[in-house]
Amino acid sequence: MSVSFDVVVATDSERGIGKDGRLPWRLAHDLRYFRELTTAVSKAGARNAVIMGRKTWESIPPGHRPLPDRVNVVVTRDPVYALPEQVLRAASFDQALEALQGLAVENCFVIGGGEIYRLALKHPRCRRLFVTEVASRFECDTFFPEYRGDFVLESSSEPKRDNGLQYSFKTYKRKGAF
Repeated sequence: MSVSFDVVVATDSERGIGKDGRLPWRLAHDLRYFRELTTAVSKAGARNAVIMGRKTWESIPPGHRPLPDRVNVVVTRDPVYALPEQVLRAASFDQALEALQGLAVENCFVIGGGEIYRLALKHPRCRRLFVTEVASRFECDTFFPEYRGDFVLESSSEPKRDNGLQYSFKTYKRKGAF
């Protein structure tokens, strides 16, 4: 069976997602939301998977990687890039999805960065986008691809505030799918 996946991202009002390999904001509630979303499973013995590019892997503080209680897959073209033994390596996005075949993975989430997001949004097995939309503009050098032509808003939280920033959790569903 082919692995379907969802995308998790936080963007500013211009779809900015990062600057110099870092998030341009700190929202504690968003980090909790991310952890809960990407770890929650309904079946005993199952885990979720997170697929990320090498730069996203490197942006996670060393003491927090691999992300616990999830199968971590890092996409890198470097066949000798050093990764912990329990982290899966994939040379391409499709190879990352193939690496999860046969594992007890309940949900798969793509968590960045920019290039991986571009590939994920074009992929026919992308079901949903979980987007934290920050209602401010930041100076970013990495952006999330335009998605509103292919995805429709399914749900939105009430606006929240943290660190002086307003944001909402939104879920978008691929048009005409699933």
